[in-house]
Amino acid sequence: MPFQKIETERVADAIIHQIESLILRGVLQPGERLPSERDLASRLGASRPSLREALAQLEENGLIVTRAGSGAYVAEVLGSAFAPPLIQLFASHEEAFFDYLSFRRDLEGMAAERAARFATPTDLAVIRAVFERMEAAHGERNPDHEATLDAEFHMAIVEAAHNVVMMHMMRSMFDLLRNGVFYNRQILFGVRDTRTILLGHHRAIHDAIQMRDPSGARKALEDHLMFIEDSMREHVRRTAQEDTARLRLAQIETG
Repeated sequence: MPFQKIETERVADAIIHQIESLILRGVLQPGERLPSERDLASRLGASRPSLREALAQLEENGLIVTRAGSGAYVAEVLGSAFAPPLIQLFASHEEAFFDYLSFRRDLEGMAAERAARFATPTDLAVIRAVFERMEAAHGERNPDHEATLDAEFHMAIVEAAHNVVMMHMMRSMFDLLRNGVFYNRQILFGVRDTRTILLGHHRAIHDAIQMRDPSGARKALEDHLMFIEDSMREHVRRTAQEDTARLRLAQIETG
């Protein structure tokens, strides 16, 4: 008979399962420091030896790292879906950038659609709070701050889609953008008319998700990223034209 005796789960295994689940769902994020051993043991209602055993196993599994005198941290590797050599290729080839935007448009369109369907009331509150901060930042004319909030807004939507594979993939995609692998978002947020257009896009996405309109949310998200793609193509074209004009000027001045 295919039955086995039921055994009580070991405390260390229960701790491992809980921490793994928090990492998987994105509650604990790459690079985040775990509470001190004493504090964490108290929160879990576990003994410190059981906690140490669990942390040792999680470190062996590559999910956390411990630093002498500092504590335990969620492993950074969880936020890196792409190997460094591939990232270098992305950074050095323009075609990868537009493929990146196309991929984001497809995946984030799906995320927006799912968020409109599956977001919890708390998810909607988070999206609303980030958007309200975006509206406030619009009056400050601080491109860096607006670009940061832009990433937070898009990530809040992905998280509200409640698909852990999508969430970790998109977190890696945003890390590439945040680290300047593809383009500098300040290019977009530094232009007055573009800033207003982008805020309008985000409002449309926000409103569709809040109204639980899946098709509207997907379209608003896809339109937004298509606008960014068109804007960046225009930026590339103008930059190339300016480079050519400078070469001509240099030739005239030295001719």
